[in-house]
Amino acid sequence: MDRFVHKLILDDDYWDDDDLDDLDFSDQSQICKLLSIPPPTPPKDVRKEAKERSAKIHERYHLLQHIVVRHEPTIQKRWPKKSKQQKLKILLGAWPGMPAKHRPDFDAFRKESEQQRRAGTRYRQEFMWPYINQEDLVKPKNLLWLINSRARHHPSLFAAADMEATHLGCVTKAIVPIFLNEHVMVLNGATDAKSYGELIAWEDHPEAFNWMHTRKQYLPGEGLLVLKLQERLFGFLVDCCHAILHDIPTDQLTSNVFPILPEPSLKTEAETSGFESQAVMAAEAPYRLPALVDFGAIESLLEAKASAARDRIWALREDPGYFAEAIADIKEHRLEILKDSDGKMHPVFATARGSSIFWARITCTLVVQNYMDFEVYSELHRQAHHLQSLHNKYAATISPAKELPDEFLAAILRFQHYLNEAAKAPMFRLRTNVPSSPPMRKFFARVTPPDAITSHIHTVSKRGIKLTNIERQLMWLLITLWDNSTDLFFAGMPLVLDELERLVEADSHVAELLSPRVMDHIGDLAIISECLNQIKRYQPWARGYTAALVDRIDGIEKDYSQWDKRLESLNEGLKAGNMESVGQLADVSDRRFFYPTEKRRNQQTVEALRKAEQNLDEFWAAVDKVVYRQWEYLAGSAVGAALLEERVLQRTPEWVDDGRRDGKKKQGSAPVDQPESIFKPLSTLSFNLGPGAQLDKAELGKKTRIKTKGVAMDEAPIASPSKDHEPPKPAQDPIRLHVDSRALKVFRALFFNPNVTSSPGEIAWHDFVHAMTSTGLFTAEKLYGSVWQFQRLDGESQCKIQFHQPHPRGKIPFTTARRMGRRLTRAFGWAGDLFELRSNEAS
Repeated sequence: MDRFVHKLILDDDYWDDDDLDDLDFSDQSQICKLLSIPPPTPPKDVRKEAKERSAKIHERYHLLQHIVVRHEPTIQKRWPKKSKQQKLKILLGAWPGMPAKHRPDFDAFRKESEQQRRAGTRYRQEFMWPYINQEDLVKPKNLLWLINSRARHHPSLFAAADMEATHLGCVTKAIVPIFLNEHVMVLNGATDAKSYGELIAWEDHPEAFNWMHTRKQYLPGEGLLVLKLQERLFGFLVDCCHAILHDIPTDQLTSNVFPILPEPSLKTEAETSGFESQAVMAAEAPYRLPALVDFGAIESLLEAKASAARDRIWALREDPGYFAEAIADIKEHRLEILKDSDGKMHPVFATARGSSIFWARITCTLVVQNYMDFEVYSELHRQAHHLQSLHNKYAATISPAKELPDEFLAAILRFQHYLNEAAKAPMFRLRTNVPSSPPMRKFFARVTPPDAITSHIHTVSKRGIKLTNIERQLMWLLITLWDNSTDLFFAGMPLVLDELERLVEADSHVAELLSPRVMDHIGDLAIISECLNQIKRYQPWARGYTAALVDRIDGIEKDYSQWDKRLESLNEGLKAGNMESVGQLADVSDRRFFYPTEKRRNQQTVEALRKAEQNLDEFWAAVDKVVYRQWEYLAGSAVGAALLEERVLQRTPEWVDDGRRDGKKKQGSAPVDQPESIFKPLSTLSFNLGPGAQLDKAELGKKTRIKTKGVAMDEAPIASPSKDHEPPKPAQDPIRLHVDSRALKVFRALFFNPNVTSSPGEIAWHDFVHAMTSTGLFTAEKLYGSVWQFQRLDGESQCKIQFHQPHPRGKIPFTTARRMGRRLTRAFGWAGDLFELRSNEAS
């Protein structure tokens, strides 16, 4: 029985009991009538059609293969040189009526109503071959990848991917495969025309039913669908080759006149642009050999994400300027900021108590979201590491012909469930942050609340606002993501995110409508989506995940519910009612966190720096008290472990008046670039502060110093201290990295010393990418949204670090650059004096 039958018949909410009482499940005609699908096709007709299509597929596959092994270098040389019009002439000649746009199935899905699709879609071609379209195939490499992959690998290796490509058409019923019960069709592992597409009755083979149940092979309707689309695809590719090689007589293309040549290589994205791009790889994926799941890549991706979440917690505790920006950003994305339909402000701002509650909510958001993110990504990384270990453990025994080891399959299904749950957080944040974000407020209004202090706030579209077509597309995509509704189930998260990414890249107006905070949420969702996508690639077993879940889902949900209690406890313990006094300490309106790091050090700037740091320390000390008192799962949590680590915060020392002013050197004094640093613990939790205890201000005031002569300096390398919070001694012979002038300018901004150079301006993002890769120590990869990942090449760990590309301008402000420099210092021990100009560029 196909997945559609399974879904509808087993869905208790879909049917009344009366519908099923008299249903004979062995009578295929009754099932078809109930499901409003065509009557079952006789097995002999299915077998005949499958045999004919398989024969044509193999005939065209072998012809394409013989052409490509002799002429692929010529094809790869000629195709990029053709103009767009010349390419379109070839494509449309081989595939008349080819859709014009990328993912035409998605466009068709939005154009047609459900009733229109059920009555018979006008876009069957678009739903069958969504990757066959003019926009994608005129690009330099996609047709070349498609010809290469299909000619050099058997059609069976693409069966699962080809079936998955029709997902949107099948789930929306634009495509309804034929129904034939008690049979299975063999595609996976079949390598000749006779066995490829073979129809087997359950009673004729002891494994036939199991193949159907575990989805290792195909339902007859699915199998015929794959055969049909592959048959036309191979014909299209042969015709394209003939057109590109038009000067060679057809009867000579595969003759011995042309010898078999070594396979040429197409340049990868990294070779072309200098960095990898997840968006480009996703765009090329339908045209290439289906990628195998890379458990190591999943682990390192989540490790970098967890590390970034940890670094953010550190930066919020260490850097008053960063903290102030984060607080202000949350404030500007609160729904209370929205005016209601009558243009009135939220009543929470009308009273002092209301203002106190508002700042408490902002504080809760700051702490809870950042702590939750660290918990979630730490757990996901832990599970990914376990998956990688299990994959290595069973690598020698894993075979497409066998079931996965139960321990390994259970771990995959558990990981998949946790990923799906993790996606709900960025979805919810999009729901609450998009309407109130500064660029999008003009489209939304707030519903008048029942009272002044309720936290339940609803929004509606603002009356009288007309959206442009591009704005309407953006709204649909965002709402589809945050509603997590039927549309998202139909289209799939990767497709919706892909369309959103394309829209942002193609239209600057769209980019301007998405604030950096909203882009961060989209980036978080995209990373989770990529992990889910990787798991989905694990064919042929991925097709059987749903069936395998039936006996395991209760245990997985129970396990997740137990783990989720720590997040629920954190959310409940740090609700606004417990944070009102703390919230007042986060109010940035009185410049409590003014932090002039870009200015040269003098007594006035040092006092301002120290005051901001003191205010920040007081805020986090107050937060730590609430967390320790209210969060029962602190012990054993990732956050608790991080706060108790022997890490230290960098703090500005007191001003020492040695006769210099504004960094000017006095006769006989120390050089101005000689730093003095103060280190203090990351959290008061490291003093084992008990519930309800008072902070020991004297103890908290103790700081470890390393003093030198000279004025106070802000920048100094940060590293893990000893048990007495003593920072490590500098290396005797530090290694120098020699870079070009473009990179050196970037590193001087990242590790800025106000007493040596004047305040730098903004840094172009691509200059930062160049600087990182020009060291020879990193590769760069653009993930989805604004997230970039840099992987270290030297050393055994191959560790990764993630940064967000500034949005929408692509310029890194000085303050952000300085924080990025601190992250690099913490991660790799880098400092400003590590970099020198290459000798061939030095004057």
